[in-house]
Amino acid sequence: MSEEKAKKPAGYGAGNIQVLEGLEAVRKRPAMYIGDVGVKGLHHLIWEVVDNSVDEALAGHCDTIHVTVNVDNSITVEDNGRGIPTDWHEKEQKSALEVVLTVLHAGGKFDKDTYKVSGGLHGVGVSCVNALSTDLKATVFRDGVITEQEFKIGVPQYPAKEVGKTDKRGTMIHFKPDDSIFTHTEYKYETIANRLREMAFLNAGVRIFLKDLREIEEDGNARTDEFYSEGGLVEFVQYLDNTREKIIEEPIYIEGEFNSVPVQVAMNYNTSYSENVVSYVNTINTYEGGTHVTGFRRALTRTLKSYADKSGMLDKLKLEVSGDDFREGLTAVISVKVAEPQFEGQTKTKLGNSEVVGAVDSAVSETLQSWLEEHPKEAKIIVGKVVLAAQARHAARKAREMVQRKNVLGGGGLPGKLADCANSDPTVCELYLVEGDSAGGSAKQGRDRDFQAILPLKGKILNVEKAHEHKIYDNDEIKNILTALGVKFGTVNDDKELDLSNLRYHKIIIMTDADIDGSHIRTLILTLFFRYMRTLIEKGFIYIALPPLYLLKRGKDERYCWTEEERKLLTKEMAKDGKEDSVGIQRYKGLGEMNPEQLWTTTMDPNVRTIKQVTIDSAAEADHLFSMLMGDEVAPRREFIEKNAKYAKIDT
Repeated sequence: MSEEKAKKPAGYGAGNIQVLEGLEAVRKRPAMYIGDVGVKGLHHLIWEVVDNSVDEALAGHCDTIHVTVNVDNSITVEDNGRGIPTDWHEKEQKSALEVVLTVLHAGGKFDKDTYKVSGGLHGVGVSCVNALSTDLKATVFRDGVITEQEFKIGVPQYPAKEVGKTDKRGTMIHFKPDDSIFTHTEYKYETIANRLREMAFLNAGVRIFLKDLREIEEDGNARTDEFYSEGGLVEFVQYLDNTREKIIEEPIYIEGEFNSVPVQVAMNYNTSYSENVVSYVNTINTYEGGTHVTGFRRALTRTLKSYADKSGMLDKLKLEVSGDDFREGLTAVISVKVAEPQFEGQTKTKLGNSEVVGAVDSAVSETLQSWLEEHPKEAKIIVGKVVLAAQARHAARKAREMVQRKNVLGGGGLPGKLADCANSDPTVCELYLVEGDSAGGSAKQGRDRDFQAILPLKGKILNVEKAHEHKIYDNDEIKNILTALGVKFGTVNDDKELDLSNLRYHKIIIMTDADIDGSHIRTLILTLFFRYMRTLIEKGFIYIALPPLYLLKRGKDERYCWTEEERKLLTKEMAKDGKEDSVGIQRYKGLGEMNPEQLWTTTMDPNVRTIKQVTIDSAAEADHLFSMLMGDEVAPRREFIEKNAKYAKIDT
């Protein structure tokens, strides 16, 4: 027996059991409480604090919320609600303010007389923010008194104390995320703005201000936005659809309460070929759907089909109509308020309450049936859209079957241009979608053949935003992408669900030139994934390669730069005696300008490359952005370009 095996195994007894006190558990396992410690988790801290302010609005005590991103990337959130209670808590022997900020599962949301419904993490949220911040300061304006308390990594620096008198009321929370916890500590203005815009639509009458002190405009003032909605969900649907051509003039609005569940739905139809249903529970975005979405879809299909059958509008259609057909071109926002929501997972992405299905079903079917009878002209237009959708779906099925049949008969079916990898384990395999044969050739020579596959794409793929599904199967480049990936449509549950059982790569990397055409091709590919293979994005399989923009040379010293700012700094650093013209600068406009070794070193070597993972922070905002950039309506696109022109990079 070896010496190693002869050693007595380590004991496992009471001494091995760890008890984490207070907020230690949050710092030990932060992802359990906020989802992750990346960009999403960082922004989740803001949502938790803002959710508390919104809960005050839901309870009828708050109508104004201010969110400020400070120069040091700290956050300040202030509302005009009732203010967190500051009086003495007998059981905990400390102020109620300190209890709320330091004790998990402490808050007013468990008392149904205080909050009938709420978002947030039910007593976990703001204490989690405190635990994951290097510094947090709470200032409460309540009962004519200003009370404040400061914390460092969740630890109180002094008891809550009165620091002045005031006529205002509300709560102000200032916190700085702990950079030893988070892998990314820079807040994104657009991510915050998109979420606050949603909150304003979902809480009609609440005014939300956003200010970013890191970004000073030309007039010398900080970048600001104000979000406010009088019309609520109706205005939300109109905002989401302002980049599309609608087929009925005004959105259909549904409101009711069934089984003590308040339900609000706004919906409209447009000429697009995609469905865009966004859902919320107590203002929390449930991007994975849940029972409220199930109830909505069930009622929509049943009610519309019943009306169409009675009116005889489907008599001449000799094709079966499916639920997908009733939802093509549909934009809808569903919002329910549930006293005790049950979510799948701590981060609340899917609602599980079974009673909500019937509540939403009843509200939608009752109101929609009346609306259809009162609006026969609009009802006829909607049913006409359904008929066209059914015909297109059957055409798409035939096209899919033909493509799959050709692949089977052709043997193997992999595209001829695909340079596949040797490894067959999809969890380690990567597929590069490369713009052009020239770059594709360099990538094939420079890659690691064990786990990296290369698929060159010729020209620009079809803009799927403007085309019926069956058209995508006529596009050779899209067919090559689908075949290389190994994904299929229509083999799970219904025609539009994606079957990933034979997915051949878990990293799909879009690699295009760093110019205008490259950006357009990348957007076309992303539109394809977003509209037809969104699951790949949601599972984190889609990435964007970031090739360098410049190569700087001075003698044998060669360095690559990925941004204009980096080029300026490196040029000064490499310049001899301050003479910048001694540094040779090569601007890469195309991947084809790099030889295989350069492409591997800068863009494909997993040890040094930079790739961006594509995520969907807000499905509603992503849908709006894709339809604006790739749709038929020119005016919204022009407005977007004019607004963002200062951030554009012009090729010269």
